[in-house]
Amino acid sequence: MSVFDDVIGQESAVAHLRAAVPAPVHAYLLVGPPGSGKRTAAVAFAAALLCPRGGCGECDACRRALAGAHPDVVLVERSGPSITVDQAREVRRLAMRSPNEGARKVLILTDFHLVREAASVLLKVLEEPPASTVFVILAEQLTPELVTIASRCVRVDFGALSPAEVEAALVGEGVVAEVAAEVAAVAGGRLDRARLLANDRGFSARRDAWRAVPSRLDGTGATVAVVAADLAELLGSAGVATLEARQAAELTELADRVERTGERGAGRKVLADRHKRELRRLRHDELRFGLATLAGVYGDALTAGAGDAKACMDAVGAIQATAEAMVRNPTEALLLQSLLLKLPPLGGRRAILDSSPG
Repeated sequence: MSVFDDVIGQESAVAHLRAAVPAPVHAYLLVGPPGSGKRTAAVAFAAALLCPRGGCGECDACRRALAGAHPDVVLVERSGPSITVDQAREVRRLAMRSPNEGARKVLILTDFHLVREAASVLLKVLEEPPASTVFVILAEQLTPELVTIASRCVRVDFGALSPAEVEAALVGEGVVAEVAAEVAAVAGGRLDRARLLANDRGFSARRDAWRAVPSRLDGTGATVAVVAADLAELLGSAGVATLEARQAAELTELADRVERTGERGAGRKVLADRHKRELRRLRHDELRFGLATLAGVYGDALTAGAGDAKACMDAVGAIQATAEAMVRNPTEALLLQSLLLKLPPLGGRRAILDSSPG
């Protein structure tokens, strides 16, 4: 058994972290896409650093660190859209405190690809790090603000998981093989999303609803408005019950820990803020999934030679442009309506595609 057992498909990164446990430096930067296992690996690494046997996974130090109950493992999460100067100053304050139990403490700093003006405050701490503190910084990518910070850290890269790795992980957790294969194929290499979809009974129905969009279009604005409204309703309910159940369990776990340990300021606001971000991200992820499904319908029609090739290619291009526009956080309803007005029907009263090639 090892503290790293729950890190899936990141052999190179785990090997790097394991090798660092006997003689760690002051800071590590874990870089990789969401859902790649950075956070799980960071907590495992912290447990290994505090474990007298280097991460056995069985001792009291390991169990408490993995459960989020060790006082010398501090998880720092943002409470707004980016890392603020005040939060960076709090990191500095926490870094200067002596460990509670042993000779070392670990600060895990999440979402630091969103550091802005606060980068300079954190940089000062990393340039003159306390001997007792190890920083583990998580980021989705190396932004310009992170470049100088990265130069003070050992960088460990995490890649997106393959569908096969996601599927195997789900099957290992007891998910039916057919369901695991289905959700792994659309999870975008993210195990967290795959787990959510695997427990979401409405997933197949939503996928079918997106696949049916081209057949519902007839070239009129009235139909576009109806279809866009239906899709917006889907986005509003997609996977919410599953996510809220998991969040409720986290709140219960936090309350139990507070009652058990008597700790004050136990992070209820931070957890609530993270839950709000997760709900927003869920909607964002669902829209990307829907757009990818929609692009697949036109791509399949193009491959099958089922109609006008240029119309299908233009449709795929419009969908891709819409997905790229999401980074600017446009109004969802307008985004959908604008896209649907550009898409040709596949079947229906005014189809410009037919069943014959060309």
